[in-house]
Amino acid sequence: MTAEIQLVRGRWVFAYDEVISDGAIAVEGDTIVDVGSWHEVQERYPDASVIGSSYHAVIPGLVNAHHHSNGVPNSLLGIEDDLLELWLYSRNAKRSQDSKLRTLLSAAYLLKTGVTSVVDVASLGGSVADSHQEMQSCLSAYDQAGIRVAFTPGVRHESLLVHGKGQDEAFLATLPIELQQKVMSLTPLVQGLSLAESLEIVSDAVKHYQSHALLDVWFGPPGPQWVGDDGLLKIVEAANQLNTHVQTHALESFYEKEMGPKFYGKSVIAHLHELGMLSPQFSLAHGVWVSEADIELLVETGAAVSHNPSSNLRLRAGVAPLNALLAEGVTVGLGMDGTTLNDDEDMFTEMRLAARLQRSPQIEDSVPTFEEIFQIATVGGARLMGKEHQIGKIAPGYKADLVLVNCECLTWPWIAPEADPMSVVMMRARQSDVDTVMVNGEIVLEEGSPTKFDLVEVGQLLAERLATQPDRLDYRALARAIRPHMVRWYGSWPVPELSPFLMSNSRG
Repeated sequence: MTAEIQLVRGRWVFAYDEVISDGAIAVEGDTIVDVGSWHEVQERYPDASVIGSSYHAVIPGLVNAHHHSNGVPNSLLGIEDDLLELWLYSRNAKRSQDSKLRTLLSAAYLLKTGVTSVVDVASLGGSVADSHQEMQSCLSAYDQAGIRVAFTPGVRHESLLVHGKGQDEAFLATLPIELQQKVMSLTPLVQGLSLAESLEIVSDAVKHYQSHALLDVWFGPPGPQWVGDDGLLKIVEAANQLNTHVQTHALESFYEKEMGPKFYGKSVIAHLHELGMLSPQFSLAHGVWVSEADIELLVETGAAVSHNPSSNLRLRAGVAPLNALLAEGVTVGLGMDGTTLNDDEDMFTEMRLAARLQRSPQIEDSVPTFEEIFQIATVGGARLMGKEHQIGKIAPGYKADLVLVNCECLTWPWIAPEADPMSVVMMRARQSDVDTVMVNGEIVLEEGSPTKFDLVEVGQLLAERLATQPDRLDYRALARAIRPHMVRWYGSWPVPELSPFLMSNSRG
């Protein structure tokens, strides 16, 4: 039985290689079957229903290439921004949120800003039963929301206090006895979930969701220092056997860069390459401190990078060398990381920030165009996810992941006929301008609200449950007490003179 044809009309339709003025897209089931001018497409499908209008811009669904579905943001939970290493420890003081409600809230934020696909990196822990429940709650929330996700869970097994295998004990030895005891009491150094157990949990989920239209499961080792070489090797082996992907955090902070020469005798990327980690099925989040040699390895192996400019600024990580990554042909996606600059989960703002941070003051330097940044947030993210032939473009044969942006505010009070539509949308669009979102041919956001769950009810339930939880005073006090000791610990690391390439990374 043939599915009903739907037409999606727009003042501007952002097809892959052109912007079609007064254009239309024909959708059959979950797939785009035709793209062209409104009059031509309507003539071919005269009985089709119509979504959109002559005052909408229609863009392909945006791809958030690295994210953490935080639900209520850290700022509202009393967690302040800080240097990455200090910030991570301070997060122990957060009140916990119901996993399904938290994920539904985050999914709503994503849909409201035009994101139709996301790589959600999640943390597992506790018992095997707890971890299974956490995964199922999150995945059922994404299924309910109707968003496309690569759910990417992982577990920290090593270096729970400071970077480097065996360094936790050395760091503890520098603390006063009373503080040592407090650390061990509140944040013990032994995880409840073993590597073997975590591999089995994730592997089972990969197999379970392999045929799902929207849900994929990847392996998400949090970072080389938190998993260890043996863990990384076993994760890649399992991922290869199951034909799925791996995403990890790497070279986010300056001290993560310093881990390479300090613990491996080479760069972190060179070490990952030596282990056989790098491939088109592997992506790293951040990559702020990649070197020229690292970039060559990424190009050679096809490994991808999620660029997360807001998070990098908020956590004092620096500015990633996006120009160099693009110039050499590295696959790059754009991620909000659950930590956007204005704490608003606005992908349009993230695209503008990515563009503006790379505008070199040297007149002879090339800088990324809005078109290139838009490609990173669509085609680049699709390639990172291994779905470059399914999503990220408005073209026949691609999945109908479409975003309708209301152009009335963008073009008020007047727009010149010669104004470039790409520049107008990239300069002026905001989350609040997103009107309708379609994923796999189904409308999942209408008039700015999710269609498959009640967002207001989700927010109310989350608030009610958070209000019943006590303030984690002991954890907040511990984070304050341990902070100066961490500052001294990392401050004692030898810091070699930065090369001009790395110095350019730190400008922001």
